[in-house]
Amino acid sequence: MAVLRLTLLAFLVIYCLPALASAGLWSLRDRPARWSEADWSSAGILPRAADDPQAAIYVFSAATGGMKGAVASHSWIVVKKPGASRYERYDKVGWGQPIRRNAYAADARWYSNPPELVVARRGPQAEALIAKVEAAIAAYPYATAGAYRLFPGPNSNSFVAHVLRSVPELDAVLPPHAVGRDFLPEGRFLAVDADGRDMHMTLYGLLGFSAGQRSGFELHVLGLVAGLDLRHPGVKVPAFGRIGF
Repeated sequence: MAVLRLTLLAFLVIYCLPALASAGLWSLRDRPARWSEADWSSAGILPRAADDPQAAIYVFSAATGGMKGAVASHSWIVVKKPGASRYERYDKVGWGQPIRRNAYAADARWYSNPPELVVARRGPQAEALIAKVEAAIAAYPYATAGAYRLFPGPNSNSFVAHVLRSVPELDAVLPPHAVGRDFLPEGRFLAVDADGRDMHMTLYGLLGFSAGQRSGFELHVLGLVAGLDLRHPGVKVPAFGRIGF
């Protein structure tokens, strides 16, 4: 019983309290009441594609709408081939055909929330990886109508996390509040990144852990992530994200 009480206390302190604190702060913010009132315009982060001759790959994440935004974010992928006059953006959404291409500006706000740049690769490095990124997008197994589930996945973050695991040269993981990133395709319990440097174990995205060079050490409970970033010292706080030292 003592072990059970200690486990419950740890869950409350590590996972529930940050989520509740984030929800309280979020409730004080001015937010659009509905989709049609939100700002979906460019946040002005990226240069005009036509002005940048280099190849580029970007991953963005932004808080989502409603009270979900207190604990969860939406992520997407942007690709630009060398000399291209436009960016190609890929999202997974919960309506219609799930994988959307260029439904929004490459660096657009999501439900009025400005995006965070998770990773940027430019020049020859990006050019060498674009084919792999596009192949990972094409191979994603949940790309048909109806193949979306808000929680625990497969959702937008499950899609982007799949691409990052498939193309480890991008050298990135989604932020801790990207709920759904830990859902593995086809009900798998174990996944190892293509370069063998990160390992992920999960029970359908509900309970699990990740460990490795990029992930550090993470414990996942009901989509909330707590852990340590060892490569860039910091802590991963449920609902809030990564806090660096």
